[in-house]
Amino acid sequence: MNASVTMKRIAEVSPCLKARIAGALFLVLVLTSAFTEFFARGRLSVATDLAAGIIEVSCMIAVTLLFYGIFKPVNRHLSLLAASFNFVAVTLELLQFLPHGVNIGLGFHGFYWILIGYLIFRSTFLPRILAALMAIAGSCWLTFLSPPLASYLSPYNLASALLVEGLAMLWLLLMGVNAERWKEQTCAAVE
Repeated sequence: MNASVTMKRIAEVSPCLKARIAGALFLVLVLTSAFTEFFARGRLSVATDLAAGIIEVSCMIAVTLLFYGIFKPVNRHLSLLAASFNFVAVTLELLQFLPHGVNIGLGFHGFYWILIGYLIFRSTFLPRILAALMAIAGSCWLTFLSPPLASYLSPYNLASALLVEGLAMLWLLLMGVNAERWKEQTCAAVE
């Protein structure tokens, strides 16, 4: 099977299924992050820590791509901007040898989640309370742009961000998106 056929099949997947997959992957990401950050910090071998990091990054990349497709009908340019912020965030987090690279990367996640919150708010296929949750998560992540502020608020900023993101992703996992309204918004965007 060639790449164009594969891409066409992915594009034809229901937005509700995409949202549920994104919710499931994000749940894996949150559980992995929470376990390594709060319960196993400093106790994991280098290999286990690396494996957890690979799981987190892989899940975040997949969620970002799925969200881009889901929110493209709302505003293609903002959805692309949000995805770009998140790819910058993931790249900075991978460059952990730079001073404050992880913190700045988490700050870029803040911009991503705020944009996703705005896209949710503008969408017709998700409840607006999810937009508020994403804005709260984004604000928590933005604190990491200032290492002293992040340190002062730690671990509450991290726990709050993971909690509200987890709640939003749980919604996506269980409920998905309203596929009929998504199709209506897609048709309106094309016209």
